[in-house]
Amino acid sequence: MTRFAWIAGVALLACAGARAADADGWVTILDEKSFKEWKLMPGKAGVAVEEGDGIKKFNKGQWTFKDGVLKGDGDVSHIFSPRGDYENFHFKAEIKISDKGNSGQYFRAKLDTGWPKGYEAQVNSTHSDPKRTGSLYNFKNVTEMLVPPDTWFTQEVIAEGNHIIIKVNDKVATDFVDEKNTYMKGHMAFQQHNLGSIVEIKNVQVKEIKK
Repeated sequence: MTRFAWIAGVALLACAGARAADADGWVTILDEKSFKEWKLMPGKAGVAVEEGDGIKKFNKGQWTFKDGVLKGDGDVSHIFSPRGDYENFHFKAEIKISDKGNSGQYFRAKLDTGWPKGYEAQVNSTHSDPKRTGSLYNFKNVTEMLVPPDTWFTQEVIAEGNHIIIKVNDKVATDFVDEKNTYMKGHMAFQQHNLGSIVEIKNVQVKEIKK
């Protein structure tokens, strides 16, 4: 093969790859390999985190990744995406929450212990907190149970500037404009809320919106 032919072939492959990205645009940001790069932050500062194959844990809680499913249980903690520069995007995941369980799908969040500063798409079917799945926590709340506990559902966040839409199983649960522009850039994250709560998550994907 001549050098010209080789270069032409590479260019064609690059164009094909670009077309595929344009046609779909979704990127899986959590799988067996990338799980190692996600950061576990316990609810309290100074708590040591241990990491092993498919597991991140501290004294009273853990996150595991097995057979394509992220699972959180134990005491309060959050697990953050490696990237912390997400601005405008579609962000979706399939989620299952236990009966009386509580979790959250965070976006534009700051990496920190405690309750992260960032937006939270609530995950809660029957927990005592009245804010249910589909809420934009503390900004616009849903009080009806949209999905029963122990049931897989898809929650999708669309964030463009200060306009935020949350969909549950393709139906709009929240449509909100944050006039204060409270959070504009940050990490994706998931929450483990309390002892006794169990959350399972799979097919975590992001499609960034170019401005």
